[in-house]
Amino acid sequence: MIDPTRTWQMLEQRLETTENPRHRQVLGIVLEHMKAEAEPDLDRLMATVSKDAAYHFWGASGDTGPKGHDGVREYYAAFVASKANHLEYRMDRLVVDDHALVTEGDLHMLLPGATAQQMGFPAADPDADYLYVSRQLIVWPVDADGLITAEDSYTSGPLEFRKLTRAELPQAYLDRVRPQPA
Repeated sequence: MIDPTRTWQMLEQRLETTENPRHRQVLGIVLEHMKAEAEPDLDRLMATVSKDAAYHFWGASGDTGPKGHDGVREYYAAFVASKANHLEYRMDRLVVDDHALVTEGDLHMLLPGATAQQMGFPAADPDADYLYVSRQLIVWPVDADGLITAEDSYTSGPLEFRKLTRAELPQAYLDRVRPQPA
């Protein structure tokens, strides 16, 4: 259902064919960021983020993104703790220049029920697991030092949100979120 490694396949393919050193730097830092997020490794993730970062998450309620390096770190610490990092961003468009990377596609994310409830989704069962799908466009500005200054994301909101059976869940997700006693 979800293969996190597909999230960065398009970036790896573009990196293989890109000769411009600055474009390679922009692609490389976003690639590293995505892999650190999937792991999840908070310190590795924050090593990709500028000290002057200001994220913008645009949706129906306006901008809800964290601001400042400390705010972004708090956001990612909560993200890692939520165990909502089992995701696949199925990109179908990627644009890179000297200042930013732009990605567009469908985000597929597995959410523990309690996390989904905290995020405001209609998850009736906090002990269940849910699939969330949305369309996203993300602008990834990169500073002169080669660090990400923002994730400026624009989302459709939920295209799909449904409860999953245990049989639908990948083993990697189960091992992290629902480990069985030994």
